[in-house]
Amino acid sequence: MKVKQMRKRTDLIRVLLALCFILIVARMYDLQIISHQKYVDLAMSQQTMQNTIFAKRGEIYMMDGDNTTPVVMNEKVYTISVDPFLLRSKGGQELKEDEAKIDQLVQGYAVNTWDKVFANEASRYAVIAKNVPYERAKQIKEAKITGVYAQGSTKRVYPEGDLAAQVLGFVNADGKGQYGIEGSLNKELTGVNGILKTVKDVNNIPLTIGKNNVRVPAQDGKNVVLSIDRNIQKKTEDAIKATIEKFHVTNASAVVMNPRNGQILAMAGTPTYNPAEYAKVTDARAFQTDVTMSAFNPASVCKTFALAAAVDSGVMTPETTYYNTDKLVIDGWPIENSIKGHTGEVNMQTVLTYSLNTGSIQALKLLGGSASEITYQGKEKLYDYYHNRFNLGKYTGIELPETKGTIVPPNDIDATDARYANMTFGQSLDLSIIQVASAFSAVVNGGEYYRPTLIAGEMKDGKFVRTELAKADHDALNKNDTSKTMRQMLHTARLVFPNVKGYDEDYYVGGKTGTAQTVKNGKYSFDETIGTYVGFGAKSLDETPDYVIMTKVWSDNRKLDGGINAKPIFDEISKYMINYNKVRR
Repeated sequence: MKVKQMRKRTDLIRVLLALCFILIVARMYDLQIISHQKYVDLAMSQQTMQNTIFAKRGEIYMMDGDNTTPVVMNEKVYTISVDPFLLRSKGGQELKEDEAKIDQLVQGYAVNTWDKVFANEASRYAVIAKNVPYERAKQIKEAKITGVYAQGSTKRVYPEGDLAAQVLGFVNADGKGQYGIEGSLNKELTGVNGILKTVKDVNNIPLTIGKNNVRVPAQDGKNVVLSIDRNIQKKTEDAIKATIEKFHVTNASAVVMNPRNGQILAMAGTPTYNPAEYAKVTDARAFQTDVTMSAFNPASVCKTFALAAAVDSGVMTPETTYYNTDKLVIDGWPIENSIKGHTGEVNMQTVLTYSLNTGSIQALKLLGGSASEITYQGKEKLYDYYHNRFNLGKYTGIELPETKGTIVPPNDIDATDARYANMTFGQSLDLSIIQVASAFSAVVNGGEYYRPTLIAGEMKDGKFVRTELAKADHDALNKNDTSKTMRQMLHTARLVFPNVKGYDEDYYVGGKTGTAQTVKNGKYSFDETIGTYVGFGAKSLDETPDYVIMTKVWSDNRKLDGGINAKPIFDEISKYMINYNKVRR
């Protein structure tokens, strides 16, 4: 009996031992075969230090004549921190001397008081100053005060203050670009961070060599060069400020464009701000670029487009006449001329010169093959020129957030004769300043539409590399001589204003006013209007213009006029452009 029991126990032990052996083998197989890589990776992770190599954010430049100048840069600044425990341990006179020395060195940059620093007896870390410049931080380091530390970081700086703030935008506390070029080109400016992996020994000391060490260099962001000329930009902003002060208006905007290639030379609007102090802004409109983001009825500047369409279609010349009664009724909607007294037979030059609404409607009629009524064919042709050729009511593609605007196509239920009549003088449609300026450029530059752009190139290794200028996006006009005709008509229209011959004797300048009613509660307001002006400057009638300028002035519950309130901004910038171009030549 005992023998049998012993045998059973022995067999059981054998089975248990066999099972243990199998388990050990299985575990070893798992460790060495199945989970081998897992534990290798775990070991490596414990032996490896990984750090991010931060990419340097690209800087932003403007043109300064034919040269470049930085307007947004990165500045090395320092955060000064202290170890309260180490400082406190000195005590007495030595502590007071250290406090006085630190106070002197961080003067103007301090963010904390000594009372707050020492308030928490258990604290081993407290920030005493931020954004300390290099020279001051250097003095702090050289002082060699025990328990005082300087840690470097990068700060975005805007040395030109509020110059072109709406174009530039800013970088927030998280290092992300907001608004303007900082926002729209944030990816290009940010670059790509690199990686540094280093194997360390048992004492946590990084090894300088090793097959598992990895270094992926950071790709710094692009250094972008804007087409904005800071001299023209400064003059544009000064002209806006002068007009606001003179006429006591609240808002004004302007854009200066090179009609030969679509490059923007200046862009400004109000209210504005200092990008370095964006947190102090209380009016969110300061961040919005009015030139690209606001859609409005541009008013009679659109007569330029209606008449250009008729001239280009071969149905009208400056000498073409119609019988003006100063008033029409279309679809039960009364339409009147703001300037009256030119009744009877008048030609189309008079229409442009004195901004006769009835005359621009006549151009629409002629586009449809009739001298007496608005036809569907006429509306189709006007829409084709406005929308498809002049790119009105479309995104321009500029490197900033922008509005699309609105133009109702002729087959829309709302495309009434009255609406299309209003469209000929810039009502019943919503456009942005950049759309109007780009379209106007196409009218006066020979008939080529260029996509507006703010980019002139980039800085590489300290050298300016120009972006290859894009070819014209498309032909806006069928006939090249249409541009010459329109330049002549616009020049003649401008001469009706007083004091226009004094500053441009050697230059050929033309333009068109606009005075638009605003829409309130779905109806046009009679006590508030927006003043606009768009014009060009050329060396002669036969040459492509050197610049196009569009201006806009408005104020709540104010009736403003394109000729009286918006044109002065154009004149100031135009005078400057003529002299500036002469100097550069």
